[in-house]
Amino acid sequence: MRTAALCAMLAAAPVSPIGKAQAPSPGIEIAVQARAIQPGELVILTITTPDPASSLRVRAFDRDLTAFQIDARTWRVLVGIDLDVAPGPHGVTIDAPAAHTTHTLTVTSRAFPTRTLTVDEAFVNPPARVQARIAAEAQELARIWTESSTTRLWAGTFVKPVPQEANSAFGTRSIYNGQARSPHGGADFASPAGTPILAPNAGRVVLAKDLYYTGGTVIIDHGLGLISLFAHLSAIAAKPGETVATSAVVGRVGATGRVTGAHLHWTVRVNGARIDPMALLAVLGR
Repeated sequence: MRTAALCAMLAAAPVSPIGKAQAPSPGIEIAVQARAIQPGELVILTITTPDPASSLRVRAFDRDLTAFQIDARTWRVLVGIDLDVAPGPHGVTIDAPAAHTTHTLTVTSRAFPTRTLTVDEAFVNPPARVQARIAAEAQELARIWTESSTTRLWAGTFVKPVPQEANSAFGTRSIYNGQARSPHGGADFASPAGTPILAPNAGRVVLAKDLYYTGGTVIIDHGLGLISLFAHLSAIAAKPGETVATSAVVGRVGATGRVTGAHLHWTVRVNGARIDPMALLAVLGR
């Protein structure tokens, strides 16, 4: 994507800049764009160095982040605030060849609702015969979250994968059959079975198969640590290793895995951090 187009896209995003750092190194500027500074949110930092910089190192929330260059002095980086990040000040360190600065992101608290669901008991307390499968799939997912391309594969704005609205909030505390389980790490869309699922942006398919908890599953690596997972599919139309364009059909909505009915579940990770897909659409979508 050309520099001018990217700058225009981010300038038009429906979120107002939150502020600029008071950089200790003269000339370094940091602009912050986000829906909010809370757990589950996506933050875009635009970093301008006083002189042309051939590289930039960024670290936030104990993660090394990959920045991408806009022009000789301007870089951008995606920062995910994980669901479990504690409220309070958190430093972002930025190192260019001839400059260093630290910016503080002050994370505010966020209240999450609780939902109570009844599902097949085998998805709450799985039988011994599937424990090895569950463990292997968990390891595979953990590896995928850490192996995103260092090249930006996405371009332009992100789109909703289905036309329906999200009907289950990110971060909701889940009670399955009376037992507390992991918080809801994505957004659910009330889509009828068979609804086509569109790639929200370009990327490379890194997984396309049935998993125990998420049923029919497709994972797209958009690059720079940004990854989408789609769950509970009735049909998969993508193949591992293939490159997909924005709005390409990657599968169809279903009710496979741990569900109470047909819907689409969309998970987004940014450098391993669990973020609300709606935050991605708010900052980089349309």
